[in-house]
This record gives sequence, C-alpha cells and structure tokens, in this order.
Amino acid sequence: MSLDISRPDLTVGVIGAGAMGRGIAQVTAQGGMRTILYDAAPGGGARGKAAIVEQLKSMVAKQRLTQEACDAAEAALVVADSLQALASCHIVVEAVFEDLEVKRKLFCEIEAIVPETTIIASNTSSIRIASIARSLKKRDRVCGMHYFNPVPLMKLVEVIRAADTAQWVVEAMVALGKRQTRVPVVVGDTPGFLVNLGGTAIGTEGLRIYTEGRATVSQIDAIMRDAGGFRMGPFELMDLTGIDVNFPARKIIYEGFFHDRRMTPSPYHEGLFHAGRLGRKTGGGWYGYGEKGEKIDPGADHATTAEPASTIVAGPGASSVVLDLLKAGGARVISIDDGRSPMVVTPLGDDCTTVCVERKLDPKRAVAVDPTGAVAKRATIMVAPGGDGVARDAVAATLSKAGASVTAIRDCPGFVLQRMRAMIANLGCEMAQIGIASAGDVDTAMTLGLNYPQGPLAMADLMGVRETHEILVRIQAITGDDRYRPSQWLRRRALLGLSATLPE
Repeated sequence: MSLDISRPDLTVGVIGAGAMGRGIAQVTAQGGMRTILYDAAPGGGARGKAAIVEQLKSMVAKQRLTQEACDAAEAALVVADSLQALASCHIVVEAVFEDLEVKRKLFCEIEAIVPETTIIASNTSSIRIASIARSLKKRDRVCGMHYFNPVPLMKLVEVIRAADTAQWVVEAMVALGKRQTRVPVVVGDTPGFLVNLGGTAIGTEGLRIYTEGRATVSQIDAIMRDAGGFRMGPFELMDLTGIDVNFPARKIIYEGFFHDRRMTPSPYHEGLFHAGRLGRKTGGGWYGYGEKGEKIDPGADHATTAEPASTIVAGPGASSVVLDLLKAGGARVISIDDGRSPMVVTPLGDDCTTVCVERKLDPKRAVAVDPTGAVAKRATIMVAPGGDGVARDAVAATLSKAGASVTAIRDCPGFVLQRMRAMIANLGCEMAQIGIASAGDVDTAMTLGLNYPQGPLAMADLMGVRETHEILVRIQAITGDDRYRPSQWLRRRALLGLSATLPE
C-alpha cells in the first residue's frame, strides 16, 4: 500500500482549530492541498479559518507572500461542521488538547468514518502513539505528526513511528511534511519523542548545578548565552515555555524512562510549579518580571575593585586560550611557580579542589578558569574552599581588562558550560544509540526545534569527542552519580578517535 502525496486532489483533514491546528492547516493549505478544518466547538472552525486568512493577509502586507498564493491558500481551506465531512480525506491530523482518553475516543470516531487507506496522525507532544492507537482495528495506518509552535515559523516536524506503524505511512508523512515546507525527522515512539526528550538535558543539568549551590540562575543563563552561544539559558527557557508545561513534561519523561538518573527532575522546579510561579505568564518564575514583561535580572558579572595581576603562574597543562587572554590583560605569565602569584589551572571535568589535591598545588592561590566556549566573551572562574579571594579577584580583573565578562561560581566539577554541553551531547548520543532517531536527525531536530547553536552530536565534535567523554568520566568519578555515565555511542567514538556524528 502507498499514498502519493503529490497527487493534485490530496485532501488533509485537521481536527482542532486552536493555535496548533490553525498552524497545521495553514501550512497544508499553503502547500497546495485541500484542507478541511474541523473543531468541535460551535463556530470554532470558522473562527480558525478567519484567523488563518488574517495571518496570510498579514504575510502579503509584509511581502512574505504573494496575493496569488494567499488567494490559493484561502480557496484550499474548507471549514467542516462535523466529523463526517472528513470522510473523503486521505490524511487526518488530530490537534486537540493533551488527554489520552479524549484522543482515543476521537481516533475511534475517525476510524469509523474514513476509509481503511486513510492515514490518521496525532500532533501530541507527550502521549505515546501506541497508547492512542491501542483500541483501533487498523493500527498500522496510525502515526504521530508532531509540529512545533508556531507551526508556520518552526520548520521541524517529528514523524513518530509507533510499533505498528507501516513503513508506507512513515514515507507518506515524510513526504507530506516536505510538501508543507517543513523539515521532517523520523522518530521512535518514546516519552518526549526526540526534541522534548533531548531538551531534558539542558534543563535538568542547569537545575542540578543550581540545586548544588554552585551557581545562580542568572549566572548559569549568562554562561550558556555568552560562552556557549545559546539563545537562552535553561531558566530563561523554562520561564518562557511555562513551568506548568515543562515541569509535568520532565516528570512524564522521567517516569517513562523508569527513573533514569540522567532525567531526574528537581524539587526546586516542583516548588515553583506548586507555588503557581509559572514564568512570564504569571509575572514570576525563576526570574521576576516588570509591568511590561521585562526580565528582572540580578546579573552574572563578578564585581571587583582589585588590580589586575602583574604576574600569573601557568598551572600544569593550562590552556593556551586562557593564558593568551591573561596576557592580553597585561599579565606576565610564568611557568615556574614563584610561590606568591595566582596560579591559573584550566581543568576539564574536575573541580579546583581535585586539581589542587591531585597536582599538589597551593589551594589558596589556585584559580580555575574554564577553557571551553567563548572565553574571551565570558570567562567562568572558581576557587577551592578556603581559596584566596585576592588571587581570584586579581585573575578576574585581568580577564576583564582583556575584554571578557567574568562570572565567579563556587567550586564545581566541570564548571557550568562543560557540564551542560557534555550532558546535552551525551543524551543526544544516547538517543542515537537506542535508535530514537538517526544521528543526523537528532542534530537536525535539536537545532531546528530548540534553536541550539549546534546539534548534540555536533556539539561533542566541537568540544572534542574525547574531551566530552573525559568531562563526563571525571564528573562521575567526583560525584559518584550515575547520571554522568557516558553513552556507549560516545565512549566508542572517543576511544577510536571518531566523530560523534558517525552512524553505526
């Protein structure tokens, strides 16, 4: 069996005229397909079409769409007043609210109306497709079609293959996504699918660092933005999407993967959820917000009035990137310890304490600087407990003089950026390892779906696959926490000196 998505009479039904349903209907109609929009609320379909037409006209006014294309899309969009009107559809996409029983009942109703050749898809973001299709007589024509909000702007669509989904259905829905001008990736039917699962790493690790008291919310976000190149840090992102959305999603994924330590939620996250501090929508979450919705940010820069260091000792194996930045700040960098000057170390995976103990360095003068990421834009520094604040501030002043913003955190294995990027990369590798999606699709989905600067596997390559693996190994050794165990996908490629993106 097959379905020719290029056929001129292809008809697609969309159930639900909310924001997601309207977006799906819009890109379908713009793709030249007859689109039937149905909503159970009286007048819902008509209101949905009116909103879509208004959006199309706005695109014309902004010269992003021709009047001819606008008219064609409007003509292709039909409003249905009952489910029976979908009987002629080749594909039906459900976009109602996230309730398993509601979706199961709706799918049974659709199955009774449409021919056996009709593909039935769900836009669910969190419910297993197999669970929705369980009560159907013909489950092989059911799949997920997970779009991202706002659909017309977000190019990604996840095509979810359930256990019973036929290959011809997957192929047809990939072709449909392309005709809608989306970028489709084929994903396994697992909790969170690909993007929501992959997005777990940045949030849970940011929360872990915060829970350990190693850095503040503002510091973590600033480091991820400035040094890591992310558009938003994890706490800004949680506030934007809404804690009423992301905390339940974290719990679903954690339960779905049988309490895998890499996906453990945080009690602090739960606390905000129960307090009703849901982010921007309530005027307060991880941050406070002003009357106009502006974020109230306490800042992440380390304030010091100290003089830049005249001399700095380069610790064993110190990064040339960091040393060159210190030199640009006017310091004379020496390789032999003079017993007085601050000593700079640049560990991967270790905290300053571990470096001092293992290398027999003076913990009072040792200052650790993260050598990874855009150090010249934002440098992260830390000292061991009991470390000399004078030495720390002298190094901070030197880095500032070189033009870098400086964030001083508490002693932390892997700093912030190392830990965060290594965990993002590791989860991406694990998704490829267990076959949720191909290595290429993992990277494509995470860059398009979450606006990451690189996909997780490309991020491992950027940091160095061996270095990424070593960061995780060292953090796991220090913390004793299984959440940092490296994926076997990452481990094998690190040992062999291969790219993390290399398929099996």
